[in-house]
Amino acid sequence: MKMRPVKDSDCDGLIELIGGCFSEYEGVFLEPDGLDKDLQAYATYMREQGGEGFVVEKGDKLVASVAYAPIEGTRFELKRLYLSQELRGSGMGLELLHHVEDLARNRDATEMELWSDTRFTRAHRFYEREGYVKQGYTRDLHDISNTTEYCFIKAL
Repeated sequence: MKMRPVKDSDCDGLIELIGGCFSEYEGVFLEPDGLDKDLQAYATYMREQGGEGFVVEKGDKLVASVAYAPIEGTRFELKRLYLSQELRGSGMGLELLHHVEDLARNRDATEMELWSDTRFTRAHRFYEREGYVKQGYTRDLHDISNTTEYCFIKAL
């Protein structure tokens, strides 16, 4: 397995990876032509946001992804940390998380923010173990999955 910067041509692999993660939850759907349209050219999207994205390949298949981007001032956002089932619990999620936190720190970040679907409880436990604190507010995405997200913030 190897980690590398995301490319726009990773569209199908990202849709397969993230769509597979979503399919593990009843009523959670990927919207590649709507809310998740950024995946169609994710490298370009991340550059336009001032951020970077990375994927992990195993053979010719994408098995993990992560990205980060500045929000305002010294606050950055963690985006699209997804791992295939085979990698969960392997330490790869921690490696990817630390990679983008380090990159953000190198850009003078003092906080990392993330938003996570309220149904993704395993991810929430992971983030909280890593120092992310769930905030007292949520946001609704008004999408086909009827998504409500929690906000988590970590001081870097």
